Amino acid sequence: MATSTEVIVDLIHRGAMAQVAYVAAELCIADRLASGPMRVCKLAQATRSHTQSLHRLLRALVTLGLCIEHDDGSFALSEAGSLLRADSGDSLRSWLLWFGRYQWAVWGDLLHTVRTGEGARKRATGSDGFGLFELDPVAAPVFNMAMVQLTRLIANEVVRAYDFAGVRTIVDVGGGHGALLEVILNANPYLYGVLLDRPYAIEGAQKALRQAGVADRCDFVSGDFFEAIPPGADLYILKNIVHDWDDERASLILRNCRHAIASGGRLLLVERIVPARFEVSSLHRVVAHADLTMMLGPGGQERREAEFRALLHTSGFELTDVKPISLAYRILEASTTPQ
Repeated sequence: MATSTEVIVDLIHRGAMAQVAYVAAELCIADRLASGPMRVCKLAQATRSHTQSLHRLLRALVTLGLCIEHDDGSFALSEAGSLLRADSGDSLRSWLLWFGRYQWAVWGDLLHTVRTGEGARKRATGSDGFGLFELDPVAAPVFNMAMVQLTRLIANEVVRAYDFAGVRTIVDVGGGHGALLEVILNANPYLYGVLLDRPYAIEGAQKALRQAGVADRCDFVSGDFFEAIPPGADLYILKNIVHDWDDERASLILRNCRHAIASGGRLLLVERIVPARFEVSSLHRVVAHADLTMMLGPGGQERREAEFRALLHTSGFELTDVKPISLAYRILEASTTPQ
């Protein structure tokens, strides 16, 4: 068991070492090593990097378990390191790019947010909420691909845990590039899907669902869930949408769902649930990290089950079931209450 000193020292190191993985993602180190080990000089030439500096970065990647150093001085990719390949089906590269390019500076302003209650994203990027995507055309595809990669971690579990029998049409509200909807439609060939998101996400969603062979069973709606949501579907699903917003704006989204939903329709929220009491736990750290990310960024929060229940109630829904899946996520099912 680590001593108290070792815990703090490791914590300090890990914060900085996250940048090591980010730089490796930016330099496409994993893609360069995908075909086999390389010597530092060749890798430096391929990545246009300073040879000695890159060598020191590679050694750091070894300590993180992302690379392997051979006796001849060459470096190879580890199994974990392969997740940084852009072409890997399990890639997490875009998530690292989003963190390193856009979140690192935001997290550096945590003290200001704790002292003032003000989000840090605007101070770091020039825009709060998701306005960054209107200002920086590069940010939106990085963010959307990061969300695809995160969604892949749980999408199959959503399909296994929830029975879609009887559902004819499903609306994915704020569905990004459609990673969750793709898995649902593939698993349920009788279902028709509607994906709602902002214009910067729709093109990527159309491309992804065409490649998956399900675009012919899906409509793509460019819009704003604060204004209106496509009406008449049997099921509305929102993954990691409600946690982005404070109660007032989250309730507006849910009320718009309530206005749109067909008689007898259902609502699914895929969200993390805050435990009654935090403990020393990797899963609890995931929830705490997500909660602080929401506080720093769009101004939202992770919520307890009772808080979701109350939010749903005020928006015209009743929480009827909660199904646990991995990474501290839950599927919260709600039915409509009389308006």
